[in-house]
Amino acid sequence: MSEHKSAPIEQLLEIMVTLRDPQKGCPWDLKQDFSSIIPHTIEEAYEVADAIEQKNWSDVREELGDLLFQIIFYSQLGKEQGLFDFNDVVAGLNEKLTRRHPHVFSDAKFADDEAINANWEAEKAKERDAKGHDESILADIPLALPALSRADKIQKRCSKHGFDWDTIAPVVDKVKEELDEVMDEVIQVSPNQANIEEEMGDLLFSVVNLSRHLKVKPELALQRANKKFEKRFRQVEKSVLEKGMRLESCSLDMLDNEWDKVKRAERKE
Repeated sequence: MSEHKSAPIEQLLEIMVTLRDPQKGCPWDLKQDFSSIIPHTIEEAYEVADAIEQKNWSDVREELGDLLFQIIFYSQLGKEQGLFDFNDVVAGLNEKLTRRHPHVFSDAKFADDEAINANWEAEKAKERDAKGHDESILADIPLALPALSRADKIQKRCSKHGFDWDTIAPVVDKVKEELDEVMDEVIQVSPNQANIEEEMGDLLFSVVNLSRHLKVKPELALQRANKKFEKRFRQVEKSVLEKGMRLESCSLDMLDNEWDKVKRAERKE
């Protein structure tokens, strides 16, 4: 390949064209379509989030590049099919951002953050109407979002339209109620797994609602809980191995004792 002298983004677009070239392109890139790339896009987004959580800034830069490549790939597919190209994507984004921020890019004035958010939602409602299909306020919440994040978005959207509790007490009561309903299904003489799954779903949905009222991102909170558990369990594994034992040979009481030691050591730190 000849030396590129164009701007980095132009160089990237040229590389993408070459990768999709029918004669000299990459066989893997040539056989991809919009649907086949979706799993890679989701994976790259999670890798960005993980790098940020780890505060590994060189990895953040690299992973953002990988995520940008997904956008470039979709744009190239759109260009090949006469649907849109990268410039269309950027132009649409520019227009949307300036339109949704009139208090920044025009003379519009809003009293507070609540008024700014109300304008934002009004603009999104206009966009939904312009698309001319599903008119529900929930219409543009992506189905592919992780379930916790989607539940959070559903609840926030409903809350903005008045369907929400004003205080936290009934939210907590709902969590307790849903837990009781799970256990009512569990203690049946012949438990119905489908019913248990449904009640567990209701319980998780109510816990997301509690998280939202406490201003906690449920997906992030669970990610951090996973990370904390993994760190502690690895310490338990290490301690057991240092004693010349295997996890399978340890009683639950022994493992619990090791777990408590790890927690005590964390508190001392």
